[in-house]
Amino acid sequence: MYGSSWKSDLTSTTTEPALAARIPLVAIVGRPNVGKSTLFNRLIGKRKAITHSAAGVTRDPVKITWKHQGREVFLVDTGGIRSESVQPLDQLVIQRSFQTIEEADCILLLTSVEGITGEDEELFEDLRPFASKVLLVVNKVDTEERETLLGEFFGLGFGEPFPISAAHGRNCEDLADRVFSFLEERGKFREVRGSEETKESASLTLAVLGKPNTGKSTLLNRLLGKEVSIVSDIPGTTRDVVEGLFQFQGKKIRVLDTAGIRRKTKVKEDVEYYSVHRAIAGIREADVVFLLIDVAEGLTEQDKKIAAQVVKKGRGIVLVVNKWDIVQGGKRAFRELEDLIRFQFPVLDFAPIVPISAKTGFNVETLLKTAFSLKKQLETRIETSTLNRALGQWVEKNPPPQMGKKKYKVRFITQVRASPVRFVLFVNRKEGFPGFYLGYIRNRLREEFHLPSIPIEIELKSRGSSP
Repeated sequence: MYGSSWKSDLTSTTTEPALAARIPLVAIVGRPNVGKSTLFNRLIGKRKAITHSAAGVTRDPVKITWKHQGREVFLVDTGGIRSESVQPLDQLVIQRSFQTIEEADCILLLTSVEGITGEDEELFEDLRPFASKVLLVVNKVDTEERETLLGEFFGLGFGEPFPISAAHGRNCEDLADRVFSFLEERGKFREVRGSEETKESASLTLAVLGKPNTGKSTLLNRLLGKEVSIVSDIPGTTRDVVEGLFQFQGKKIRVLDTAGIRRKTKVKEDVEYYSVHRAIAGIREADVVFLLIDVAEGLTEQDKKIAAQVVKKGRGIVLVVNKWDIVQGGKRAFRELEDLIRFQFPVLDFAPIVPISAKTGFNVETLLKTAFSLKKQLETRIETSTLNRALGQWVEKNPPPQMGKKKYKVRFITQVRASPVRFVLFVNRKEGFPGFYLGYIRNRLREEFHLPSIPIEIELKSRGSSP
């Protein structure tokens, strides 16, 4: 079905400008391992950013809506700023963190009561141009007695230090009050819709999955029209789920960029385990999943395992063959690749395959149109009477086989859910019911009711006689 649409007339970016943020932005900034992610999770009341004792765990800025006092802001946990590092990835983290700092309406500059380090001092100097929007927060002040150690923080030029313990929650509610009062005093609040309404108003939610370094973050940046997720040739660059909202052909799309999913044998760090867990959990939020495949490496067993997770949840899935700009052969090369994928993984014979280049924007428009096609199929609801008229015709044309002395009869079918699409098929006995005949029913459902490209779940139930 999608082989004929392998190429679009796309010549530039395929999306309209990203939706402008209409609520204030609050950024948590500090050196690595000072407690930014712990404070972030404490303020929003759940584990969104990964917390770990190793320095530099947060790489991408993690952004979420934070509600307090009947107001809401975007709260961002930036990557830890390691000033002395010359590692390319750390430099990318610094670049993204300072982009967030420039955009922020309020900066929570986090340091530790255990002492000001050289990294702190360099960061303080870098933030002086933004001093008017900085609130100095001193972490690890677990007791009132430790507040006596705050003296050295008063002369930094960022006003009175605010003592907290992110790990224990001490003074964190007061800090929230201070942040929202700070924004109120500066007229940063405007009348806006709530985040839940924004999610509900999105026409489509996408999750971008795939092994590390397949181009997930590049695709996200292409869709949103700005660098939201760090892009690097170092596998595993994205660890947290990064989300954004953009418009395509007048429709709002919410997109989730997950951490690269690795085989468990390669997960050596606890933090990688948590990222993988969150990536799989992110499938639940999506309508459609883009499974990115590196054209140079091809579809692997690990890709099949990821796809199985998506199909298990009943989500739409598109096999996205990225980096098509380096492939020669055009339509012939695509047909060969498509045949290979169908041969290797027949369980995914329904899934659309779309070649793209996230780097150049090639075919991204086709990719988004495909996602909306899947969403429409997932939302299909079929009247029970219509289903059973069709079922009667299918059974009459090709009745269930007799297996030994056992005769199988199909009684009744009904749709119990859309998004994901699920049916219940009543038979005289479900034990030993031939799988190939269940496949026959599934294929007839696809053809008769225009559901060619989505997972279809059919649950068998025994019923002795027709209802």
